[in-house]
Amino acid sequence: MAKTQAFETDFWKDANLRKVWDDIVPGEPRKTSPYTLTKEAIELYCKSVGETHPIYFDEAYAKTTRYGGLIAPPSIHILLMFSCTPADDWMRSPGTVNAGQSWSYNIPARPNDVITLQARALDKFIKRERLFVVHDNVFFNQNGDVICSGRGWTIRPM
Repeated sequence: MAKTQAFETDFWKDANLRKVWDDIVPGEPRKTSPYTLTKEAIELYCKSVGETHPIYFDEAYAKTTRYGGLIAPPSIHILLMFSCTPADDWMRSPGTVNAGQSWSYNIPARPNDVITLQARALDKFIKRERLFVVHDNVFFNQNGDVICSGRGWTIRPM
């Protein structure tokens, strides 16, 4: 059984190391690292968000579905966003406000998938004295299949 990889959940830890507005370069890929998604991580995520569907926990049930086995809920991309990025990533900055997002889901993530992320800022601009960044993110499994992709807008801390 694969051991769940730990990742930092304290957003204030090392906050002084985070990249800031001036460090964000539109078009430049963000630094990311692969993450092995375990069954335990899926279960912890589901418990945290109150997801109780058996397709995420019960292997016998999951085998009877069109997926033929356990899968992760689509919203797990939020966990993956933080598990695939280093502590100094600008997306982790305390004070960041989610101003909107749009996601497309292609295939489900599964236990033991090695998830990689390709991410970058597309644009940054100032509107009404607020700092905005438009960014895109694409998650892949170990076979190069796109799990999900999305575009988001965040308001950055001053």
